[in-house]
Amino acid sequence: MSVTAYAPGSVTTLFVPRDGRPSLGVSFATADGASATVEPAAETVVYLDGRTAEVAPVAGVLRRLGVSATVRLRTDVPIGCGFGVSGAATLATALAINEAEGLGHDRNALVEAAHRAEVEAGTGLGDVFIQERGGLVWDRGEGLRHADCTAVIGYSAFGDISTADVLGDPAAMRRVARVGRGVLADLTPTDGLVPLFEASWDFATQAGLSTARVEEVVASVREDGGTATMAMVGESVVAVGGAAALDQTTRVTTSGAGLL
Repeated sequence: MSVTAYAPGSVTTLFVPRDGRPSLGVSFATADGASATVEPAAETVVYLDGRTAEVAPVAGVLRRLGVSATVRLRTDVPIGCGFGVSGAATLATALAINEAEGLGHDRNALVEAAHRAEVEAGTGLGDVFIQERGGLVWDRGEGLRHADCTAVIGYSAFGDISTADVLGDPAAMRRVARVGRGVLADLTPTDGLVPLFEASWDFATQAGLSTARVEEVVASVREDGGTATMAMVGESVVAVGGAAALDQTTRVTTSGAGLL
């Protein structure tokens, strides 16, 4: 029996890495994400948009759940560009295989398994916690907080920045943590996306994560009257307003992951 599940994408606008624990920061879920159609099998094979692929956290979550499957992934947003595709694919796979195999795990256990698989693969620090809930999610050190949020988001994605490379650079992570803590302490996420994006852009530039191409597009968005920042961690710009400088749109969604 094949089962399909879907998880929204997610964009993290700033983060503070913490050893062995989910990162602090602010993120929102996007209506465009990833679906996983799974069918129990003797060995795991993953297809990404129709082609066989090595997707480490997807294979990892199946191992954690003690099963193997044929997994067919479909994505609506660019891969490796800061839209949480690996997390969405991993979470959707966990939800679908739990149903297909009748494993009986509750939702929290599946989310945790997906999170651990992402951390192990070096592809994310907490995307699945946003994708499970939808809306705007943040943690400033007092635990996860959530607010419903809907807005049209413009974006342009230029290429892949290896999350594993960034997360695996100790000096970069120390700098990111130091800058992120300072910006996060002064931020009230419920004030809206415009001040969030302004603060997040300060974080991206001060932490040394922005690229010349991203900086150019952010400047163009501002000239067009919008507010923009960089998706973490990808060479992508997300913005509210200033759509003339961007080539794609999505929206913040309040819907979390689930079976289709």
